[in-house]
Parts: sequence; C-alpha cells; structure tokens
Amino acid sequence: MKKMNKFKLFIAASALIGTAANAQLIDEKDVSITLDLQPVLQLEMTTPDQIEFVFDEINEYQAGITQYAATILKVSSTVSWDLYAVGRSQGNTGNGFWDEQISYAGGASTPNRVNQLPLSLLELKQNQQNTALGAEDYFTPFNPASVGNAVASTNSIFYNADNSATAPTGAGGRYIAGTKGTATGESMPGGSYLNYNNAPGATNLGAYYFTIDYRILPGLPATFPMATAQNGDKDDLATVVGDDAYASPGVYTMYVQYVLLEDQ
Repeated sequence: MKKMNKFKLFIAASALIGTAANAQLIDEKDVSITLDLQPVLQLEMTTPDQIEFVFDEINEYQAGITQYAATILKVSSTVSWDLYAVGRSQGNTGNGFWDEQISYAGGASTPNRVNQLPLSLLELKQNQQNTALGAEDYFTPFNPASVGNAVASTNSIFYNADNSATAPTGAGGRYIAGTKGTATGESMPGGSYLNYNNAPGATNLGAYYFTIDYRILPGLPATFPMATAQNGDKDDLATVVGDDAYASPGVYTMYVQYVLLEDQ
C-alpha cells in the first residue's frame, strides 16, 4: 500500500514538473508604423547656360537660325502632371518684349527702328507629341522661311502679357505635356524617364523625355514674320507696328521658363 502511494506521488510530481517546463511567458508591446507618401515632382534640364543666336550674314536673316536639341527635359513624378514653357524677360523695354542690352543703332532714332521685339519671335519644336486630350503643343515642324507673313506660326513660344509664369489658358495655350484641366486624359500619369518604355514602336514613346529645338527667323528687313500671339494673331513688327518698321540692331536677351506642376 505504501509503495502504491509513493508511486502515485511520483507520477503526480512528474506531471507537475512537465507542466512547469512547458509553460510559456508572453510579454507584448506594439509600435505604430506611419506611411507618409509625399508628392514628388522632379524636372531635370540639360542645356547650355546661354543659347546664342548671332545674325551676321544676310542668308541667316533670310533663312533663320535653328538650334537643334539645345534643351533636354527629363521628368520624374509620383503624381499626375503638366509641363509647359513660358517666355519671360526683365521687361526693360516693356512686358512681353525682349530686353535690350546693347544698341548698335547709333545716331538719332527713327520712327521705323523698333527695339520692342515680341517674345513670340522665338519658336520651339518638341520631339514628342503631347498625347493629352485636346492639347496643343510645339510638335509641328517649323514653317519654311519662304512662307513669310502668309501663315501664322504654331511654334511661337507662349508668354503672358504681364510677364508672369501663369499657365497657358484658352485656344493656343500650348503645353509640352498635359494641358489645362483635370478631366481624364488631360494630364500625364506619374512615372519617370528612368524606367519608362522608350523602345522603338512603343505607343507612348518618350513621354517623360523631351528635346527642344529653338528657331529665330528675322527676315529681311528684320520684322520676324513668324512671330504669332497665343490667340493666333500675327505678332510681327510689320503687322503690329507698321510696314516700314524693322528691328533695331543690338543685343537682346530673354529667358524660357519650363514649369512642371501637379495637375489639379
């Protein structure tokens, strides 16, 4: 009988030890994880510090000078976006005109010699067509010099009469990519030139990578026959000032501002 009790006691003790050995202690603490997705818009530009147009030959006045692929634009964005160019100056001859830095005219001024040269005389040509819904762009080839004042240019750079960088609006408001408005198809989707499909035959070829050509065509006399305002009206000196008007010889400057903005 005593042996039986000792045996039962041993079994019970063994069970208790096994239970204690298998017991699990748990201590839990939590940490909060925050995800902050900031919108990112990045425009990379490769271009000379200064793009020069030097007209010192008659044929250059007649045929104009074109600077090919002088500016390269690369876009990366996490949001839908629009991209446009706007011509600007310091306004030392008035808003909407090139700045006169040096005058070669000399002598008394004449009524026909004009130093207010419209910003729209600068023409742009982009290598990829803007695929946004209803967009106008700078994809059309430059008009041949021979057409003169016969046609308006669809390549004249957009500018604001108040010399601001406000986005283009209305007819003739040209965008390099995207366009004014937030409806479906009126902007470019987020993405990057770094991983976009630029393979030959791709339907969306190079939508984040653009090369820009520039042209200036003075004509003879220098009236800049291709200059065209945003609304399609001729902006050349002969039309705006008069048939006998011509550009005063000198050095003039302006700048092109490229604006990448979130579509909203």
